[in-house]
Amino acid sequence: MEVRFQNLGPEHWKGDVMLAFACDGEDLLLQNPELDKAAPWLAVAPALRDFRPREGSLALLHGHPELDIPRVLAIGLGARDEVTPDRVRAAVAAGVQRCRALGVRSLLLPEPQLSRLPGGRERLVEECVYAAQLALYRFDALKKPSAEEPPAPEWLALGFDGESVPDGGHAAARRGESAAWAVSLARDLANMPGNLLSPALLAERAAALAEDSGLACEILDEDALAREGLDCLRAVGQGSARPPRLVVLEYAPTGHEQEKPLILVGKGITFDSGGICLKPAANMHQMKCDMSGAAAVLAALTALAREGAPRRVVGLLACAENMPDGGAYRPGDVLTAANGDSVEVINTDAEGRLALCDALAWAQKRWTPAAIVDIATLTGACAVALGTGLAGLFCDDDGLAERLAAAGATGGEHFWRLPLWRPYADQLKSEVADIRHTAGREGGAITAALFLRHFVREGELWAHLDIAGVDWNAKATPLCPEGASGFGARTLLELARG
Repeated sequence: MEVRFQNLGPEHWKGDVMLAFACDGEDLLLQNPELDKAAPWLAVAPALRDFRPREGSLALLHGHPELDIPRVLAIGLGARDEVTPDRVRAAVAAGVQRCRALGVRSLLLPEPQLSRLPGGRERLVEECVYAAQLALYRFDALKKPSAEEPPAPEWLALGFDGESVPDGGHAAARRGESAAWAVSLARDLANMPGNLLSPALLAERAAALAEDSGLACEILDEDALAREGLDCLRAVGQGSARPPRLVVLEYAPTGHEQEKPLILVGKGITFDSGGICLKPAANMHQMKCDMSGAAAVLAALTALAREGAPRRVVGLLACAENMPDGGAYRPGDVLTAANGDSVEVINTDAEGRLALCDALAWAQKRWTPAAIVDIATLTGACAVALGTGLAGLFCDDDGLAERLAAAGATGGEHFWRLPLWRPYADQLKSEVADIRHTAGREGGAITAALFLRHFVREGELWAHLDIAGVDWNAKATPLCPEGASGFGARTLLELARG
């Protein structure tokens, strides 16, 4: 859906449906005086008196079909003191989905009404555009077109009250578009079945995106991984007929080539059967999403490059397929990580931390980072602890932790900071190696984070984002259909922007 801009005031706005917000207990027309000029017929619309602007309520009000604005979709936000950007996003998405179901061609969102809502005018412009775009997301690349599915609206116009569109409003809308594009790309990648997105194919897709957006791209195949000493990542993929890859992306805009990079590391397990420690069959199909971390990193870097953001960023995608066969790695194996430490394998279904530890160690050999952030669908324990609405955040630096939490909250991706409780590191001691890669069931998300922490040099800024539980949407919402959520892509984009 194209985003357009209309100025010169309400008398000049046009659109098949105008979206209008109201808070509980408030009159729609009194709270939005521009409606008197844009759609004067509203004052006599019979259905208006029946509208109650509770949270989630929608009412479609009709004027004459030949008018510049023949319909208004009134959207309830609930109590004014409870309105947040999260609630506005959900309301806009629900409204856009309603309009799609009606077969509407064009939408109009009056920008002045946003100044009367909590959150800030430009911020809400960004979030409304973001929500409107994500409300239309579908993963239909593998389906035949359906004649029953109404087409998406062709354009959304932001209506401004002035001679021209303010620079801030224009830039905010474009930021929202870019963020929605990144999340949609992450969803597309994570929704792709494992048979159609092997490590090599994911690497090829990354290379194509890099070429289109001006990113530098390097791909380490199995021979290069062996030369570089990334034996843990190699071991994860050795049971599959489709070998692993490490994808290295770099965005270094002019004037920033020499600055320390922000390094983003994503888990890219394109399918996780559990290996020798085979997973139960129930819901194993969702393990095509086990590369959601890598998808988020790839999407964020590509969006940054398309925006021309003034920040040097490096992304690493640790890609493998975890399958059982006669050559698969086993519980009890001892591997050598990229930093030279020996690692005792306990459970082959804890493969993500093996892929990540090599990428983390290798990145620190090659760059002096400003900060390192890894993101992964790492532990079921995190999903058990936090459910499907919160991701885990592990970081021993308060400043970085606060920036990540704020970056996530900007786009409705919420994190809960969990402890890196150092005494639990004793559970990772091994009798036969420098470290064992899993501990007991209790505190599993913490010990997994501590295992990764082992491969980060003292003094380096580092954070670990465990997105297990939030990577997959089991029930459709206005902002996301059932399937991959793209969680994390916007958090990383906002972190790098900021």
